[in-house]
Amino acid sequence: MHTGLMRSKLFVPGSRPELFEKAWRSPADAISFDLEDAVVGEKKAEARERVGAELRARGARRTQTVIVRVNPVGGRLFESDLDAVVQPGLHMINLPKIEDVGAVRDAAARLDRLERERGIDLPIGILVNIETPKGLRMTAELAGASDRVAGLQLGFGDLFEPLGIARTPAALHQVRLAARLAAGEAGVPVYDGAFVGVADPAGYQAEAEAARALGFAGKSCIHPSQVAIANAVFAPTAAEVERARRIVAVADEMEAKGVGAFMVDGDMADGPFIARAREIVRMAERAELDV
Repeated sequence: MHTGLMRSKLFVPGSRPELFEKAWRSPADAISFDLEDAVVGEKKAEARERVGAELRARGARRTQTVIVRVNPVGGRLFESDLDAVVQPGLHMINLPKIEDVGAVRDAAARLDRLERERGIDLPIGILVNIETPKGLRMTAELAGASDRVAGLQLGFGDLFEPLGIARTPAALHQVRLAARLAAGEAGVPVYDGAFVGVADPAGYQAEAEAARALGFAGKSCIHPSQVAIANAVFAPTAAEVERARRIVAVADEMEAKGVGAFMVDGDMADGPFIARAREIVRMAERAELDV
């Protein structure tokens, strides 16, 4: 299963083919073609055909993570969406409004069948949207529902707006922390929701930084102008990478001597700190950071 960095995930409405080229040319780590909320009912079939054709023409040649947000599992549009987009070059499907493990497992089973029929060798992952009260309550179960689950994605609009919950830092923090801990239990990453204030880059950055402080791996983008912010916020800083490399170097030396805990720059480092340092070094390498 594809496991590339997704610091930034740029949404592209499937009904707007004039935006496809701009998305491909952006520095976004992931491109997410949307067949769900961004496409009105009478445009669903056309959008599905356009995205399917785009993936056949371009998807298999891309280095970016390629995602399609399909319509809800069990609905009349879901199977048609999968039939159109499951092909080489698709890395993940994004399942909206998931509330029970059965829906995740049903999607996984359908992917199994389509991959066998079409000779697709690299398994397609599932990105699970957490955007309803029940979905939030079931987050840990959903994250562990299938080996295909590659991560969780928060959707604040669908979660907050129907309940009249203001998008305050306190409300965001509570949802994020719950999702991050559930994702950690399952061993998968979690990604922050979209920020609709395209003309407010400072607001986007503030949300991204708050999510990053809770261990989130990236954030959705609804406009190309948000991509660079996400890429910068969710990349380790030069100081973080330098310190992580020092910890890893000392850890390698100490482990050879049978020592599991040691001091680096006046702070103790042991198991969880060493593991985090190794992950930061891997992130820097995957992002090809010049640090």
